[in-house]
Amino acid sequence: MPDLELYELEGCPYCEKVINKLDELGLDYESHMVPRSHSERTEVEKVSGQTGVPVLVDNTNGIEGMPESDDIVEYLEETYA
Repeated sequence: MPDLELYELEGCPYCEKVINKLDELGLDYESHMVPRSHSERTEVEKVSGQTGVPVLVDNTNGIEGMPESDDIVEYLEETYA
């Protein structure tokens, strides 16, 4: 199992931004698709404390649920570029 996990929603432009960075850096990750309804996003809420996506988990570096696409992209660049 990859050490990186991404909680995402199909068609989400913020998620796409993170996916593009993961692909650009050649990083393997496990995708977790979340439901459209925020009230049904219990899995991502347990990880990050909120229901928005994208959310990144990096098991190697102890990141348990990083929200916000800009923060995730910056983290990936600093950590894996």
